[in-house]
Parts: sequence; structure tokens; C-alpha cells
Amino acid sequence: MTAKPRSTAHRRDGLWLAALVHRLSGLALALFLPLHFLALGLAIEGEARLDGFLRWADRTPVKLAEAGLVFLLAVHLLGGVRVLVIEARPWQDGQRRLAGIALAVAALVAGLFLLEAM
Repeated sequence: MTAKPRSTAHRRDGLWLAALVHRLSGLALALFLPLHFLALGLAIEGEARLDGFLRWADRTPVKLAEAGLVFLLAVHLLGGVRVLVIEARPWQDGQRRLAGIALAVAALVAGLFLLEAM
């Protein structure tokens, strides 16, 4: 007996992509966390170590990475709110539109952060 081929058509659905982005942003934030703890550790070690790190962090590529981090935080937050709404309310036809709006809001928040950081 041969296995029935599995369809991947669901992967083109915007809501599936929203769920994937939510999960991937969570993983990326989890990978960032040790770097955050490293920066906090440098602050404890002394002023000179922290100043060196802050000078390094003032570079443009690092600022861009920070904007990416803010984007990931916003996407993850809004994805979590989306999941809470799905759990608490009946299905609505506008879910795809709301997921798109959440992505746009996350991009806007990250852009505003980047403007302020530069």
C-alpha cells in the first residue's frame, strides 16, 4: 500500500503564514535572549566593559539589528494577541485582513524605532 501524497496548499494561506511568523519570531527572540543577558553581565562587570559594548552597539548595523528585534517583538506580541482573540471569539471572515494589519503595525513600530535610534 502506497502512502497518499500530502497536500501543502494550506501553506499558501495568509493565516498559516501568520502562525509561522509568530512561531519563528518567538524562536528568534529566544536566540537573542542570551545576548541580552551578556550585555547585562557586562554592566555588572564594570563601567569600562559596558562602555565598550555601548560603543560597539552604536554602529549602524547594530541599530538595524535592533530595529529587526523591535519588529520581531511587535510581530510576536501581535501574533499572540491574534491567538488570544481566536481562542476567545468565534471565527470571523476578516481574520486574514487583521493578520495583515498586525504585520503592517509591527513594521511601522520597527520603523519608528529605527528613526529614533538613528
